[in-house]
Amino acid sequence: MSDQFNHGVVSGKAGTDQLIDEGLRSHMLRVYNYMVTGLALTGVIAYFVAFTPALLSLFYVQTPQGYLSTTPLGWIAILSPLAFVLALSFGISRMKASTGQILFWLFAGVMGLSLSNIFIIYTGESIARVFFITAATFAAMSLYGYTTKRDLTGMGSFLMMGLFGIIIASVVNMFIGSTMVQFVVSVLGVLIFVGLTAHDTQKIKQMYNSLDDSEIAGKKAIMGALSLYLDFINLFLLLLRLFGNRN
Repeated sequence: MSDQFNHGVVSGKAGTDQLIDEGLRSHMLRVYNYMVTGLALTGVIAYFVAFTPALLSLFYVQTPQGYLSTTPLGWIAILSPLAFVLALSFGISRMKASTGQILFWLFAGVMGLSLSNIFIIYTGESIARVFFITAATFAAMSLYGYTTKRDLTGMGSFLMMGLFGIIIASVVNMFIGSTMVQFVVSVLGVLIFVGLTAHDTQKIKQMYNSLDDSEIAGKKAIMGALSLYLDFINLFLLLLRLFGNRN
């Protein structure tokens, strides 16, 4: 009788674990699908704007010296993504998952507007090369974050401190214009976002709960996709700054 009971408990636990694993895989796939679709939307819009002169001139104009100058509308496009990130970060709990999803797509679209200038600044070949380097690096670190048994929580706190440090250094360098500071910030930034990719992946995995209803699960998937999207985009831009060939 006791053996039968114990066997039933073990079988029930194994069945529950299997359901959790399948649910977790489905949740992570949903997160990655949102992220990849967001990146694709950003890339398509950036490319379309960059190679449509009438649209590009709304955001950037070329100076007599050959440099790109940002128009007032361009500055709005550059700063708008931050507003979407703040709205999602602080308002997701009070909005429907469908509303959060719409905001995520709008965010990805506005990012495309703000990044259209990279096709003017860098050669298409170097953009493609750096993109594939970024994709491979991101995939490797995200897989590590998903599979590792090591707790990366402490590393995340350290990386966030480093992120604030390079943001401050970048702002200061806008006034002093040091190429050495820019190089150091870019290298450190790459290391930080490589680490954040693993940390954020593990965090998304740990936040999964098989008991969540569809609404809560949808919100978690959107916020997880936003975190990984930002990790990918920032890693890509920093690597492009280091290895991209300018036109």
